[in-house]
Amino acid sequence: MSGDSLIYGLEFQARTLAAHVSETEKTQFFIGTQSLKLANNQIHLVQLNEDDNSLHAQIYKHKEGEIWALSASTKDPNLITSCYNAEVDGKFCMKSSLWKIPAEQDTEVQKLCDFDVEEYGTDIKISTFHPNDGGQVATVVDNKVLIWNVAEDSCKLSCTIVMEGKGQPKFTTGKWNTPINAQFATANDCCVRGWDTRNPSKHAWIIENAHLQLVRDIDFNPNRHHFLATCGDDGRSRFWDIRNTSQPLISRSDHSHWVWSIRYNHYHDELIASASSDTRVLITRIQSISSSSILPEEETTKDKLSDRVIATFDQHEDSVYCVEWSAADPWILASLSYDGRLLINRVPKDEKYKILL
Repeated sequence: MSGDSLIYGLEFQARTLAAHVSETEKTQFFIGTQSLKLANNQIHLVQLNEDDNSLHAQIYKHKEGEIWALSASTKDPNLITSCYNAEVDGKFCMKSSLWKIPAEQDTEVQKLCDFDVEEYGTDIKISTFHPNDGGQVATVVDNKVLIWNVAEDSCKLSCTIVMEGKGQPKFTTGKWNTPINAQFATANDCCVRGWDTRNPSKHAWIIENAHLQLVRDIDFNPNRHHFLATCGDDGRSRFWDIRNTSQPLISRSDHSHWVWSIRYNHYHDELIASASSDTRVLITRIQSISSSSILPEEETTKDKLSDRVIATFDQHEDSVYCVEWSAADPWILASLSYDGRLLINRVPKDEKYKILL
C-alpha cells in the first residue's frame, strides 16, 4: 500500500478518464462526469503541480449529457472526443462529438462536429483518436467500427468495419495498435479481433476465448507491437502474442473481481497498471515478455526480475473503472472510481531504480 496518493474529488459520479496525451511537459488528465441532470455535466482537466505536489483543475461545462467515454487528441492539445447520453426529442440516446477546449475555464466546451452514427447503430462505446494520426478517429458502435477523417469542423467517414455473426453481436470496446498504423482491435463478449483498416472486410486475427467472461479492456504493448494485454469479468489479466493466439503467454488472477481497465506503461512496457471493481489499482511487473527481455546480454547489465505485483493502491472506496499513465512522466499514473475520486500515484522508488539501474 502507498500513503503518498494525491486525491481529487468530484461533485458528481464519474467513470471515464483520459490522459492528456499531447501534453508531454505537464501531467494532466481529463475526467468526464455522470450527472442525471444532463446540463450539469462537466469535463475536468486535472494537473499535477510537482513543485508543491498538489492538484489543480480547470472545469468546462459539457451540457449535452452524461459522459461515458473521453479520448484526447494525440496531436492537438485542445481537441477531445466524448461519448455521452443525451436527450433528443424527449428520448435518451447515445451520441459522440468532437470538441474544442476553450481558453477560459468555467465555460462550455465548443462542439466542432458530431460523429453521425444514426444509420449504423445506437450503442456507442468510444470514439478514440489514432495515436499517430491526429486526423483520424475510430468510433465503436454496435457491431461496427467507423473510421473518420477529422478536419477543423467536420468529420467525414472514410472506412467501415462490420462484425458479422448470429444473435446481433456487439462490441464492448476498441483500441488502435500504436506501432501498426492501420490496425484496430475490438472486443465482443469473450473474443478479441484485430482488423486491418486497409482491408476491413474480414478480421486479420482473432482470439476466440480470450477470457471466461466478458472482455472489458485491451491494450497493445507500445514497444512490441504483436503483444496484447486483455482483462475481463473473470478477474484475470492476460497477455497474448497475436501471431499465435491459441493460448495466452501469461494469465494472472491478481484481482478478486471484474477488471475494468489495463494499461501498458508507454516507456517501460514491463509495467502494467490495472483497475478493478475490487476497489484496487495494481502495478504489475511483467518483465519476462517485455522489450527488455529480448535485449542481447551484452547490451544489458540488469538482473532478470520476477513477474509480480509491485504496488497496490487501495485508497478507493468504490469500483475503479479507469487507470491511465501520465504522458509527461512514466512513473505517474491516475485512477478513477465511480464515486468521483481521482487518485494520483507513483511507481515505488525502489522498483523504479531496479528498472533504470
